[in-house]
Amino acid sequence: MDRIQGLFGGLRISASGSAAQRVRINTIAENIAHAEVTHMPDGSGPYRRKEAVFSPIVTHGDDGRPTTDGVRVSKIAQDTTTPFEVVHDPSHPDADAEGNVLFPNVNTTKEMAEMIVAMRAYEANLNAQETFVRMAERALRLAQ
Repeated sequence: MDRIQGLFGGLRISASGSAAQRVRINTIAENIAHAEVTHMPDGSGPYRRKEAVFSPIVTHGDDGRPTTDGVRVSKIAQDTTTPFEVVHDPSHPDADAEGNVLFPNVNTTKEMAEMIVAMRAYEANLNAQETFVRMAERALRLAQ
């Protein structure tokens, strides 16, 4: 029975990784889509880059010891450390009195690189899930 639980535990871990990476991909896509937004509808200024924050899913086994059973997105945090880009453009509708415009703190090149990493991690988790399914199918065939 423990082996079966271990098999499905691996499947749960890789499924949680896929789900977390999907949230990360969506967050990156939102950043790219808002890379030129100089004012938000709520009047809070330019769009501020967001990032998915991962945390482990911790459970306690029968012996009371904690084990990691995957990963989850604990929150979507705004990047408050990277400054906004300041561009001098007096003709821009959001220019201040000195003609400067604040643009989002989104670097599209960096975001695209992050997107590639997230997509590869997502694919790796999917491959792991497929491997676990194949292993389960083989185990069932052997048990017949």
